[in-house]
Amino acid sequence: MNKHIGSSLNDFLAEEGLLAESEMVAVKRLLAHQVEKAMKAKKMNKTQMADEMGTSRAALNRLLDPVNTSITLHTLERAARVVGKHVHIALTNNMPHKAASTG
Repeated sequence: MNKHIGSSLNDFLAEEGLLAESEMVAVKRLLAHQVEKAMKAKKMNKTQMADEMGTSRAALNRLLDPVNTSITLHTLERAARVVGKHVHIALTNNMPHKAASTG
């Protein structure tokens, strides 16, 4: 019998040790989408955005890559500032994840 039947996706990911990575990728996808949307609203292309940020197109491409989670807060803050936004980051308590039933 499959021990995962009836469990949530979060339970499964936590059990497999993949929950934190999945959440990080989801946050990065959201940030990349928000930056791209703000760039479009300001009618900025990647070259203009990189120039305004004082960075390379390669660094901007890493920021806009929805699965590349290795960006710096400094880069994210510069991008936000260029498109008229700010970054708000907070530490929160872990959401409780109940363990999947094995019985």
